[in-house]
Amino acid sequence: MRQIQLRDAKANLSAVVDDAARGEPSVITRHGKPEAVILGFDEWQRLSNVPSFARLLMSAPLGPGDLPERDSAPLRDIEL
Repeated sequence: MRQIQLRDAKANLSAVVDDAARGEPSVITRHGKPEAVILGFDEWQRLSNVPSFARLLMSAPLGPGDLPERDSAPLRDIEL
């Protein structure tokens, strides 16, 4: 992924967008620090539809008894 300074991205916005549409995203930097990413719409859609890990767990087809029972033994004391 290429990095491009903000002032250069402004001056060449059409080329930056064309590159992103072709699958070549760019990191926009300001004062050498990454500030934004320009990527194509198709790639953004693909990434925005990825479910979170929590959502994946919640949708798992688990029934009663599918997960092991928690050990009822008391937790051990440790000295920190």
